[in-house]
Amino acid sequence: MSLQLDSTVGQRLRFGEFELAPSARAVWRRGELVKLGSRALDILITLASRPGQVLSKDDLTKLVWRGAFVDETALRVGISAVRKALAPEGERYITTVPGRGYCFVLDVETAQAKPTADPLHSESVRPRRLPVQIARIVGREDIITSLAVEASRRRLVSLVGPGGIGKTTVAVAVADRLRATFDAVAFVDLVPIENGTQMSAAAATALGLNLRRHENSVEEIAAAVKDRRVLLILDNCEHIVDHAAAFVEEMLSSAPGTTILATTRERLRAAGEWAHQLSALDTPPQSTTMSAATLRGYPAVELFEERTAFALGGYQIDDVDAPYVAAICRRLDGIALAIELAAGQMAGLGAKGLANSLEDCFSILTNGRRTALARHQTLRATLDWSYQLLSAEDQAALRSVSVFTGGFAREDAGFVMQPVVRFGEPNDRLTSLLDKSLLVARPEAATFRYHLLDTTRAYGLEKLMQSGETNALRRRHAEHVKTVFDRAQAEWDQRPTSDWLQSYGCELGNLRTALDWAFSKEGDGAVGAAMTAAAAPIWFHLSLLDEGLLRVGHAITWLKEQPAPDRRLMMRLYAISGWPRMRAIKGVTSGTAAWRATLTLAVALDDVDYQLRALWALWVDRGNNGEALDALALADRFAVVAKRAGDSADLMIAQRLRGHSLHYLGDFSASRRQIEEMLERYAPPPERSHVIRFQYDQRLIAKITLVRGMWLEGHADQALALTERMIAEGLALEHTLTLAHILSDAACFIALWAGDLPLATRYTNMLREHTTLHALDVWRTYADAFEGEILIRQHNAPEGIARLHRAIRSLESSRFVLYNAAFEGVLAEGLMACGRLADADTTVSSALVRCQRSGEAWCVPELMRVRALSLAARERTEEAITVIADGIKIARSQGTRAWELRLASTFVAIDGSDNARDRLRNILNRTSEGFNTRDYREAFTRVGQ
Repeated sequence: MSLQLDSTVGQRLRFGEFELAPSARAVWRRGELVKLGSRALDILITLASRPGQVLSKDDLTKLVWRGAFVDETALRVGISAVRKALAPEGERYITTVPGRGYCFVLDVETAQAKPTADPLHSESVRPRRLPVQIARIVGREDIITSLAVEASRRRLVSLVGPGGIGKTTVAVAVADRLRATFDAVAFVDLVPIENGTQMSAAAATALGLNLRRHENSVEEIAAAVKDRRVLLILDNCEHIVDHAAAFVEEMLSSAPGTTILATTRERLRAAGEWAHQLSALDTPPQSTTMSAATLRGYPAVELFEERTAFALGGYQIDDVDAPYVAAICRRLDGIALAIELAAGQMAGLGAKGLANSLEDCFSILTNGRRTALARHQTLRATLDWSYQLLSAEDQAALRSVSVFTGGFAREDAGFVMQPVVRFGEPNDRLTSLLDKSLLVARPEAATFRYHLLDTTRAYGLEKLMQSGETNALRRRHAEHVKTVFDRAQAEWDQRPTSDWLQSYGCELGNLRTALDWAFSKEGDGAVGAAMTAAAAPIWFHLSLLDEGLLRVGHAITWLKEQPAPDRRLMMRLYAISGWPRMRAIKGVTSGTAAWRATLTLAVALDDVDYQLRALWALWVDRGNNGEALDALALADRFAVVAKRAGDSADLMIAQRLRGHSLHYLGDFSASRRQIEEMLERYAPPPERSHVIRFQYDQRLIAKITLVRGMWLEGHADQALALTERMIAEGLALEHTLTLAHILSDAACFIALWAGDLPLATRYTNMLREHTTLHALDVWRTYADAFEGEILIRQHNAPEGIARLHRAIRSLESSRFVLYNAAFEGVLAEGLMACGRLADADTTVSSALVRCQRSGEAWCVPELMRVRALSLAARERTEEAITVIADGIKIARSQGTRAWELRLASTFVAIDGSDNARDRLRNILNRTSEGFNTRDYREAFTRVGQ
């Protein structure tokens, strides 16, 4: 805001340790810039420019708030902010005069006062008016303030940036803010200028000078402004950058009172140049949903909304338009000109139509202001101007790097450029494009990656199509991307996950682009299929499972169509398509079918490694489907192949598979022996090949079976302690699949069995947190199931039943029914709590029948306990007691003391006889730990009744 102050406003004011430049709107303490809010700075300028004068509230309102109504609190807050900024001298500088107002009481010295103008010079220097800013400037207040400060203390400031970003707008605003600081402010439009002579003439004309001689026109200009402070804006230097640099250096050396503010697409590289790279307006982040109100906080969106309102006679973004407006601003890279051109198309297209049309942004973004420069009338014209200024080599380089998506390194660009750029020049070409604001360099890790703005890349691709070089350069790009992912696959088992993802996660855009070309009509499917196989880890470790599987499906389809397909590559791709999950996904063969195809090919090729991978996957599928007997048979077959391979680590994994299957078949002692022996003898490979081949960390996955058995066999405290250690190890491993498995198959179950609902809630929240950002649907469904059980245990049975029922149905449809019988037992208890006794009996009876059919016996005693409760609730006590007795026999034969304790406790609740209490008391006497669990406390209470 420009204040109507005393004549001193154009000068610098000094008081104490401070120096204030009113026109530059800056204050320094001992040379250090003091941060002060805009309104507080207005108050300081107003008071300091009138030392010794008492200003009332009304005076300050007129000068600072321009007469608007202001609550006295706002004034007090502003005064307080000024005093705090000047602390500890603030109270001493500005005093409150009771009943009258405020007064700046310290002496103020004026510095750098304007010299008295020479009448001859006053007449000879008559600069033309600055271009008028009609529309409000959006999102640039901070940089305008900062540049005004720099231009008030430096002699050459360059504002650098790509076309249309708003350099001229910012430069004119800075000049306007500094107008009172200088004797003359002149704006020189260099667009029509072709040489140094014309440039000097243009500068003289802008200053209102009539040059009398032309041998050294710069010297004549310097003589005319010799004793004056002049700010010269040189706008659009890029096309005559060498002449501009020469003019600037000569002018600054000859006219000591002159300051130059230049706008350019590349630095002048002149002596004393202070360059500021003007960035685009901030845009909303990718993949986010924001309300219209939140979206307005981004300058690019604010500009779009305002310019659209101008075009339509009024417009406000609503929540329906919000995602489309966010996409428009992102697609246009926050470039002010492009956003203004887009806003002009809203009348005909609307937000959704405009967002969907921007793939062809050069046809859409036309019809700029009639008075604008020709190159600002359309987006294409803006980029044409930049492109035409490039050398032939730089034009070829821009076309070459436009094939990259999302970024690239120097060596990447060098490989792709080789056919069109002479040997040894790629680095020079990148530097040149960077200097000309056509390329952006961003520091990543210990190096830089280069990026094209989306609009620049689209323009480069258009020029690439016209050049006839497209297919050759896209092939080189695809071949290079394949090399990158071959290296990524080789390094995956040798580097920490986070480090590996940092190196290769940034290549996802290039991977997508390369694959799109490879499987296009002009592409090379062989390169694409090999690249797909090599890139599999990046999709799965970024949890882009659906996309990865669809890409693999395209590669498999292409191979099938070939007269002599590469069977080994086909085998790898089938394995990849079956790897993430054992269920069908739209457009891709189901996981089970893919692994069967993998096994068939592996046997035909005598590939032992892939036989083991396929057998492991089919074992997982049978286990997840609740077919424990079939799973055990596959585990035995895995052991045979592993013995043939002669790898002791694979033999240990075979023991883990057997131990896991035996656990669910109810043979807990045999399961424990297998797992303990495996953990004792298993030595993981020096790299992480078993994580790659079998998805999980083998030691931690083995401990899941161990800790579950530990609990069921009556070692509650040991199981709880081991569970915590496993979670800590899983977090340290930074492997989401392993951690999710620990939480879902061990931690959540054990916490619920212990009756520790806060602990169960913590584990369930961890499971949800670590799978929310990943395509791990099954584990999120498990979290739903555990939350349903927690609600039932918290006596919120109706809501818990609904959530648990949905989870069971979802798991059933996905063929993940391993734990459905256990979940149905909990569901039946919830149904009983709601008085739905018949539904409860049907649910638990159905679960028991399914377990009997599949051989799944691990939870049968617990289901029989729930069935007994169901019978007792319907006054069929004798049947209930018989079921309890049979359940206790099974639990004893299994050695599951945890189930036996529950059954015996329930027996007392149903029967209440001394015989039942004696049996329960005997079990309690044999219990050596777990005294704080819910089951032990309930049993102890019932014995005492």
